[in-house]
Amino acid sequence: MRHFLNLSDAGPDGIAAILADALDRKNARTGWTKGRIDRDAPLAGHVLAMIFEKNSTRTRVSFDMAVRQLGGQSIVMEAGQMQLGRGETVSDTARVLSGYVDAIMIRTDEHAKVEEMAAHASVPVINGLTDASHPCQIMADLLTIIEQGKSLPGLKVAWLGDGNNVLASIIEAAGLMQFDVVAACPQGFQPSEADLALGQGRAKCVGNACEAVEGADVVVTDTWISMGQAHAETKLAAMMPFQVDAALMAAAKSDAKFLHCLPAHRGEEVTPEVIDGPQSLIWAEAENRLHAQKSILRWCLGQIG
Repeated sequence: MRHFLNLSDAGPDGIAAILADALDRKNARTGWTKGRIDRDAPLAGHVLAMIFEKNSTRTRVSFDMAVRQLGGQSIVMEAGQMQLGRGETVSDTARVLSGYVDAIMIRTDEHAKVEEMAAHASVPVINGLTDASHPCQIMADLLTIIEQGKSLPGLKVAWLGDGNNVLASIIEAAGLMQFDVVAACPQGFQPSEADLALGQGRAKCVGNACEAVEGADVVVTDTWISMGQAHAETKLAAMMPFQVDAALMAAAKSDAKFLHCLPAHRGEEVTPEVIDGPQSLIWAEAENRLHAQKSILRWCLGQIG
């Protein structure tokens, strides 16, 4: 059973296979309408169940379109509209859904929920986001980077801001794919020692934004106030020295690119001149959620890798 709860589930070889397949499939669709099914329709007859306990734009639409383009179908379920939201256990839900569908994607809060889902499902389970990690997003980021002709081994990625779930998955990717991450985070918002350890010695945290971006190939940030977080004013004040602006981008390599998983708050974690500027790849990055997830689905179902 191939679950995709964290990047380590696929490992370096699986990640490489997913990225190669995603590039090939994306290029093969050049000029096509979005609703056209891939020529080989590899998921014909397959159904993906998507469970949302958190709001979503990109995860919802990209997974839905991914299944459709692969020739399959999806069922969208809001937790508040199913028995999961009325007290049915995650394990019971996993067993029931396994009898109906071929794979399950869940976007939720506690990482333990996706682990419990995977432990009791007899079909692949994909982590669409938890408080601990966001592996699907990072696969899209890696795809966006290699499309620019950049090699992952030896790459330097600078992270600015909150030591959150997205950073944790970037660090995990660094350890697996042999690139370096330098995160600049304010006191009290650094990644945990456990998250840093995922980088296998290739990640560190500093307290100065300029130090992080020096020599960086890619500069990444994320919204500072995530869904449901309190104490916003205090956190925003601590984060402001780590805002990505034109001066900070100028301290990175001259051909450095900017990534942001969206949604963005222009004027907070990033200035409009950067996110809407020539170094920004955010729209390609967002689109690549679709292409990466098509290949994640194929990997989970044993079709590649």
